[in-house]
Amino acid sequence: MLEIIETVTMSPRQYKVVIEGMRNPMNSWGKSDSRCVGHYTVSGCDEFVMGDNDLVLMKNLASLPPEHAKYRRMMPVWVTINAPLYWWKQFDTYQIGRVSNSCSTMHRIASKPFVLSDFSHEHLTKDNPWRDKEAHRNCSGAEMLEKYVIPVLNHYRELYLETHSETHWWQMIQLLPSSYNQRRTVFLTYETLSNIFRQRKNHKLDEWHEFCDWIGTLPYPELITTEVRTDGISR
Repeated sequence: MLEIIETVTMSPRQYKVVIEGMRNPMNSWGKSDSRCVGHYTVSGCDEFVMGDNDLVLMKNLASLPPEHAKYRRMMPVWVTINAPLYWWKQFDTYQIGRVSNSCSTMHRIASKPFVLSDFSHEHLTKDNPWRDKEAHRNCSGAEMLEKYVIPVLNHYRELYLETHSETHWWQMIQLLPSSYNQRRTVFLTYETLSNIFRQRKNHKLDEWHEFCDWIGTLPYPELITTEVRTDGISR
């Protein structure tokens, strides 16, 4: 399970300066046809209208090797995500052009009781290691999580709250399944997202497909998802 909680994308003023920078190498600012509209101040304007010339150039550069599309490194995205620890472990591969602040399992693991919705469990099956035991014969994986794992975690949570013993805290930390969902607010760039999309769009984890679907909802997603080609380009 992957939940996108909030997304913040570029301001009109940021679009304008990114396009200006993109056209610096060939001094082709005169070909730019994007504009800010509405009330205009030093800090920004009401709306940014992307021109055809600028969008075509951005798409063409995005279809070339990354060094040609350096403007993408200047295009920020902020997103708040709730996802399981096993997915975050893979996400942490992408360190360049990325910053994140997460909810802390170290400091806040005991802040609330554990409940089933704290975990990703949509793929758990009815199979379990005690299927030959009558008491567990029809117990699904999610029910095993709810009946056994979560009560054990809550047991040690209650002991920790009573005693503040590190021993009980360690029981929660080391028993916590990787399906536990963690919330993070992440800063990314279009360049980082391009690398993620190319490398993860066919991954076996559903969470990566959900993340790539979210990429498709961003403004001008083709600047991220365009396949790389090798022929030349004129600015």
